[in-house]
Amino acid sequence: MKEFDKLVKVIEKLRDKKNGCPWDLKQTHETLIPNFIEELYESVEAIENKDYKHLAEELGDLMMHIIMQIQIAKEADQFQMEEVLEQINKKLIRRHPHIFGDGHATDAEGVKMNWERIKQVEKKHSRSSAIDGIPQNMPALIVAQRMQEKAASVGFDWPDLAPAIDKLDEEVQEFKEAYKNKDTDEMQNELGDMIFSIVNVARKSGFDTETALRRTIKKFEDRFKKVELHFKNNEKNMLDASLEQLDEIWEITKESE
Repeated sequence: MKEFDKLVKVIEKLRDKKNGCPWDLKQTHETLIPNFIEELYESVEAIENKDYKHLAEELGDLMMHIIMQIQIAKEADQFQMEEVLEQINKKLIRRHPHIFGDGHATDAEGVKMNWERIKQVEKKHSRSSAIDGIPQNMPALIVAQRMQEKAASVGFDWPDLAPAIDKLDEEVQEFKEAYKNKDTDEMQNELGDMIFSIVNVARKSGFDTETALRRTIKKFEDRFKKVELHFKNNEKNMLDASLEQLDEIWEITKESE
C-alpha cells in the first residue's frame, strides 16, 4: 500500500494546476483512451509470451492509467478513489454468494453462470435484454463470445459440444452453396455465421476464441519468417518460388517443430 499511495501522490503532483506536467494536465478521460487500450494489449502480449518481468512493468502502466482516470474524475467531482474501491468490493462479495453467502457452485462454469444471473438482476432496470451491456468497440470475436455466454446464462444454449459442431458444419455447407452460386452477399452473410459458429464451438470447448486465434497468428508469423529465412540463407528470391515450392518449405518447417 505504501507504493500504491506513492503512485497516487505522484499522479496528483503531475496534475497539479500550478506546478504539474503540461502533458498530464492536458489529458481528459477521452484523450487517454488510445494509450489505455495500448497498455492493455501490451499486458496481454506479455502474458502470452510468459514474460512476467515485462508483465509487472505493463501492469504498472495500466495502474497508472486507472489512477489517472480516477484523479481526473476527482478533480471534476465525478467520483473518488474510495467509491471505485467500495463498488468493486461490494460487487465481488455480492457476485460470489458461494464464498460470502449461502449460494452454491461446484465448478468454474457454475460460478460464471451465477455471476451472469446476478448481474442480470442488478441491471434489470437499465437493460431490456439479457445480452445488453457488451461494449461494441471490443474485438468482434470477444463480443461474439460474451454475447453467447450471456444468452447461455438464461438457458439459450446447447447442452454439449456436439450440436455446436453440427451447426458449424451446416454453416460451412451453406457458405459453399453461396460460393457455388457466386452470390457474394450471401457468401459474406454465411462467412459471418461460420465465424460465429466457430466462436460457439470454442466456447463450448472451454476455450477463448480471441486467445486461440492470436496463438495461431503467432504460429503463422513464426513459420512464415522461417520460410523467408530459408530462402535468404540459400541466396534465393522467395518471389521466384512457385506456390508448390513455398508449401514444401512450409511443411518442412512445420515438421521441424
